[in-house]
Amino acid sequence: MSSHNLCRRKVLKGATALLAMSPLAAAAEGAAHTIHVVKDPDCGCCNSWIGHLRDNGFTVSFEERSPVALSAFKRERGIPDELASCHTAIIGDYTIEGHVPAADIRRLLAERPDALGLAVPGMPYGSPGMGPESAREAYDVLLIRRNGTAEVFAHYPAAG
Repeated sequence: MSSHNLCRRKVLKGATALLAMSPLAAAAEGAAHTIHVVKDPDCGCCNSWIGHLRDNGFTVSFEERSPVALSAFKRERGIPDELASCHTAIIGDYTIEGHVPAADIRRLLAERPDALGLAVPGMPYGSPGMGPESAREAYDVLLIRRNGTAEVFAHYPAAG
């Protein structure tokens, strides 16, 4: 047998092994991007934000709670009242409050800061789920530290 045939055989075996492992890698990637949203049953913008996450590759589950139960959940997760929005989500050990863009959630997961999570306080127009980005008002995505303080994680200027 020539060395050319042995080399081709090694390449084919390696390629087969990679193909066999790819579903495992995809499953691990999917698990890392599973997010659970807690929302008010009557909130349409929450549903739009869930759509934004799904469009950006996240696997999303959700549950609906009354406004009183949702507020209690936010407090349990450490969200200060001044940083609250209309929905709260959990991904891994992090809490995501409000209309946080999917790209910022991915960055949070990649950088793994020692923090509670991210928040977009209120409901800024043009944030994901809140109208067209082309008409966006300026807003900040805040990193919530474990002591309750917050700092700018990402800034989105007003459109046009």
